[in-house]
Amino acid sequence: MPLVAPFRTSFGTETSRDVLLVRVVTPDAEGWGECVAMAEPLYSSEYVDGAAEVIRRFLLPALPSNVDAQGVARALEPIKGHRMAKAAVETAVLDAQLRAAGESFGRFLGASRTRVPCGVSVGIMDSIPQLLDAVAGYLDEGYVRIKLKIEPGWDVEPVRAVRERFGDDVLLQVDANAAYSLTDARRLARLDAFDLLLIEQPLANDDLVQHAKLAKQLTTPICLDESIESAEHAAAAIALGSCSIINVKPGRIGGYLEARRVHDLCRAGGVAVWCGGMLETGLGRAANVALAALPGFTLPGDTSGSRRYYATDITEPFELVDGHLEVPAGPGLGVEPIPAVLDEVTTATEWISL
Repeated sequence: MPLVAPFRTSFGTETSRDVLLVRVVTPDAEGWGECVAMAEPLYSSEYVDGAAEVIRRFLLPALPSNVDAQGVARALEPIKGHRMAKAAVETAVLDAQLRAAGESFGRFLGASRTRVPCGVSVGIMDSIPQLLDAVAGYLDEGYVRIKLKIEPGWDVEPVRAVRERFGDDVLLQVDANAAYSLTDARRLARLDAFDLLLIEQPLANDDLVQHAKLAKQLTTPICLDESIESAEHAAAAIALGSCSIINVKPGRIGGYLEARRVHDLCRAGGVAVWCGGMLETGLGRAANVALAALPGFTLPGDTSGSRRYYATDITEPFELVDGHLEVPAGPGLGVEPIPAVLDEVTTATEWISL
């Protein structure tokens, strides 16, 4: 799936996405899940070809033939890691289960809204004028929050430029994707002057202690992304003071049932959550929008419209209206791949019977 424009972060530049879809066929219905692993193990240790292999060799053989969505995690628990692959399988099973029951993803998860406010993630650019043009375009489209990707050498000045150009009323946050160390604390503290909603994952994903130390040196709230792979990780981060906000990415934490547990934990503890994105197609986007409609998701997420990433999505496109996306109301995900489009972009298929 080619992206409409290169998307650059501190760990690399993506120009297309190699998408792994899981389709579950039961006697009662069919369901879809999207694996969010990237082509290379840069965001996390998982990568798309590895996810396909672990699903084929280990995850599917571990499932009982009569498994329901709630039983997927229990059946796969002996297999360590591979949360993105597990999430794709669980989502497909859950989608089929909900389609058979005539229940929507949003209703099942506990959505309290019929539409959600949308932010947009803006990659690292070649120049500040190019960045300002991109931000202006997204604001004109109606996005209610701007997230800037940052890295050492592309942080304070881009943020200052956006604030000066668009003013203090724009909801603005930054995402470092673990590009800094604690020795950069003084530089990161310079971002405090710009009244940011948060700084996302400034330090290494496996260092909650250093994030807790950094949090004491900044007035900008710290949000964790890559560090949170389960509800247990979220509880530890909150207890340590490593963050005051959590970005919930269902693929990263093993699925939408675990995402709901993280939401419930954070809501009980007064910790804000928002729904992150991984350049999903319409299938993954439908599930994310449903998740983002839960009551604890009080900050706009990265649930952008389809055309932010793809000229042609594999489902009917999600269109931004007044800065919001509608939560699909149909059974299951509420969306399906368009057969002709899916056939055009499919490079390989494999059927496995349980």
